[in-house]
Amino acid sequence: MGPNLFARRAGALLHVAFAPEEGTALLLAWRTTARYFSARLGWPDPEIVVTRHPGGAQCFLGAPLDALLAATEVSERSWIDGERIVAGHERGDLHDDVARLRVHAQHERAPLLEALQGAAVEHGVTFAWDDDVVSLGAGAGSLTLSRSALPAPDEIDWDTVHDIPVALVTGSNGKTTTTRLLSAILATHGQVTGFSCTDGVWCAGEQVDAGDYSGPVGARLVLRDRRVSAAVLETARGGMLRRGLATDRAMVAIVTRVSADHFGEYGVHDLDDLGRAKLVVARALVDGGRLVLNAEDATLVRLAPAVKAPITWFALDPASPVVAAHRARGGDACILRDGEVRYLMGDDEISLGAVAAMPLTLGGTARYNIANVLAASAAAMALHVPVAAIRATLAGFGAAPEDNPGRLTLLEYRGARIVVDFVHNPDGWYALYGVLSAIPARRRIVVVGQGGDRDDHALDELAAAVWSDRPALVILKEMPKYLRGRPLGEVTARLATALLALGAPASAVRRVDSEEEAIQLALAEVTPGDLLALSVHTDYDRAMQLLRDAGATRVTALT
Repeated sequence: MGPNLFARRAGALLHVAFAPEEGTALLLAWRTTARYFSARLGWPDPEIVVTRHPGGAQCFLGAPLDALLAATEVSERSWIDGERIVAGHERGDLHDDVARLRVHAQHERAPLLEALQGAAVEHGVTFAWDDDVVSLGAGAGSLTLSRSALPAPDEIDWDTVHDIPVALVTGSNGKTTTTRLLSAILATHGQVTGFSCTDGVWCAGEQVDAGDYSGPVGARLVLRDRRVSAAVLETARGGMLRRGLATDRAMVAIVTRVSADHFGEYGVHDLDDLGRAKLVVARALVDGGRLVLNAEDATLVRLAPAVKAPITWFALDPASPVVAAHRARGGDACILRDGEVRYLMGDDEISLGAVAAMPLTLGGTARYNIANVLAASAAAMALHVPVAAIRATLAGFGAAPEDNPGRLTLLEYRGARIVVDFVHNPDGWYALYGVLSAIPARRRIVVVGQGGDRDDHALDELAAAVWSDRPALVILKEMPKYLRGRPLGEVTARLATALLALGAPASAVRRVDSEEEAIQLALAEVTPGDLLALSVHTDYDRAMQLLRDAGATRVTALT
């Protein structure tokens, strides 16, 4: 675990549930016993952080890199001991527990791992590790070593080990588009780029792996690729909360926006919880690093004062009061003014191009993509990319299908329009409908699904967002790969119930067993003049192949 919600260091995280009246006593007992065990294992003054939430808490215990399994046992044993005390039972024999924990800690001990981490800090380079390998530096300056044969620090030729520019991108929506766009800007500047995102990992123009790699595993694949001279890493909430960040040495970090999603998981119960989770990326910034934030996101504005790094705000509204106050203090900003992307720095106002001429914005109608352009542009400026390279990329990115697959892809099929998108939460649907409002349509048809890790309230909110445009037909698709604890059929049943409660006629709601079946049904239902909003989550390449085989062709204009 790298920099995380609780600390900048690694540790063990315990999720616990308890009755409210027992919480204070249980958490005090856990802290006391965890400190007792830690002291006897030779971990002086351990970092302990407790975050309470409705129904329970998260208990973090900092520990050495080569003692994380032992720290997990310490944390669990301390909780069991606390439960016994609060219940009025005799506590176990802590001396026996200490003896067992010492054996486990000794078995796990890896002094060279700790020594290499310290040496990496001393030399100011990235240190990344997992079960099998350790890496020093990043990209073209990285050195990857086997955990089974680690050298001593003085055996490393540190002159050959260095870092590369690294950007982290997170947020509830827009992460992947912003990641791809920033990577393209860096490539135009002449960098050999690597990026990881929800669709896979790409290094030096080659797809290294496919799948959701928006967590630490994907980041490490990029950071260990010696072809790469600059890295852009999509950084999803789940990976940060479960494993922390893969690096603590980023030059810039972006938070696109924070919207209600994934509540009830890993201690996240409201927007502020989610915002704090997203802002973990700021903990990875090196001295002089910069955080790029959305000035029109109330949660980020509220939480920003706790961030120590310099901030560049971006906003679609040139009169944003947040931007105005920040500029009055001498801060940088990136805004939309008079139809152009403008970067504001000191007394300078630099034009980066007219949004209507940027393919990604669909003639300036896709405002959420304009926001992504602002975020990526601000990050590129923080990475000292020449203005000419930024302008050139913005003028062309999005024109080719491979630039941003799965995001606002427009197709024509037998006189009907199809929009393929990864849209996956209520805010995303409202934003997508804002774009689709510019497309005249006889009828609107929607294909939607959701993972099983959302609670019932979140599913009801998704149904409300989907129904807000009053589509003629809603096709609810099962997503068997993303059941995440729910039985098959439960998510679509809940969505169907919510839609009917909102006034959708039963004839306008259909349930199918897979994404592929949803696409086939949608193609059978559309007629000339219709508009189909097709959310694709399971397999974009397969979905596009089905559409092409049926005769759908790509278009670039909305009308």
